[in-house]
Amino acid sequence: MAFFLGLLSMGALLYAIGWLTQTPYLLNTHHDALLATAFMFVLVGLLHLRKPEQLTYMVPTFMPNARLLVLLSGGAEIIGGIGLLFPATSVWAAWELIILLVALFPANINVAVHHLPAPGGLPAKPWYTWSRLLFQPLYILWIWYAALV
Repeated sequence: MAFFLGLLSMGALLYAIGWLTQTPYLLNTHHDALLATAFMFVLVGLLHLRKPEQLTYMVPTFMPNARLLVLLSGGAEIIGGIGLLFPATSVWAAWELIILLVALFPANINVAVHHLPAPGGLPAKPWYTWSRLLFQPLYILWIWYAALV
């Protein structure tokens, strides 16, 4: 949910800047969504790399080497986010991020099923951890709209 609020806030800020400066590029919601997506994935990826131990608890126990998986997913988020910024790689980056979101879904299920706190100190309340699962398809649709439509 926090990630979605970041996407919305960044997209709205970029559109507002476009409106104030009358910049046609920023008055295009596809561009704003794409830039917001790139920013948020790079930011979250950097957080994965900065303190991976704070996220390893999310990885289901049946998966090996939780720390390595967190680092790899952080790197993939950064690469995907940056890749969105270049026309030659944006489609590939969008698909990479969509596949990554699908691959990360078991970690979010693990958090909800075991009543673990959401990352970043967000609440461990069932309504919140389960609602986070509903946002995964929304993120995929956002990426689809921003980069693939």
